[in-house]
Amino acid sequence: MKKAVVFFDLDGTLFDDQKNVLPSSIAAIHEMQAHDVLPVIATGRNVFEIQDVLDETGIDAVVSANGSYVQYQGRKLSAAVIAPDLLRDLTAFANRQGDPLGYFNNTGFRLSQANQDTTDNFKLLRLDAQVAPDWYQQQDINFLNVFNRDKEDLYNRHFAGQLSFVRNNPRALDTMVTGVTKQTGIQTFLQRAHLTDVQTYAFGDGLNDLQMFDEVDVPISMGNGVPQAQAKASFITTSNLEDGIVNGLRHFHLIA
Repeated sequence: MKKAVVFFDLDGTLFDDQKNVLPSSIAAIHEMQAHDVLPVIATGRNVFEIQDVLDETGIDAVVSANGSYVQYQGRKLSAAVIAPDLLRDLTAFANRQGDPLGYFNNTGFRLSQANQDTTDNFKLLRLDAQVAPDWYQQQDINFLNVFNRDKEDLYNRHFAGQLSFVRNNPRALDTMVTGVTKQTGIQTFLQRAHLTDVQTYAFGDGLNDLQMFDEVDVPISMGNGVPQAQAKASFITTSNLEDGIVNGLRHFHLIA
């Protein structure tokens, strides 16, 4: 029986600013696992992007792509597939705007086109971004990025009730089937893993963590978190560069 479940965002939370997990955080996760506290990655990233993190931490539970793909013990629990007609409509609309799209599933991704923002984005993420405009037509797509700097309102209006667009960073919008969020991914995870009666915690720092904070018993903001995350938190720990994970876990007696 698990004593608690702890959800960890990655960028700005479990990751330092070089996209690495601090050795102290890895040791804390191993200590949690030894004492029946279950760590879960809850991220806007996709599974293929974080396999190195899963390997070095021993974590096998993931709410990925902002809830679009959920797995436990390495096994898929759910996947939100975007309908082909909707993908075609979005592609045509984005092309008219001149906005590149990134099409993602749990195994890989491709771009509709490239520009400086896509180059900068995927260099930062250490990913090889290949352009293949028709790739999405042969794949189940769970999640997208739309690359623009100021059009979230335009996209949300045009695809209201079908897709949701959340600003990930200055360059890109995370794009999910409407109703799919980290919150719904956590709900699915807890239900299908039979953990609904277990105390839940979450560490996060960004806007896409706010609904995750609404779902768990104890939301914890990083010291570098956006003001909205800090306002929702039960506790504000130190930053992602200052052992925020370790200090937060210790505050709640989840590690010694």
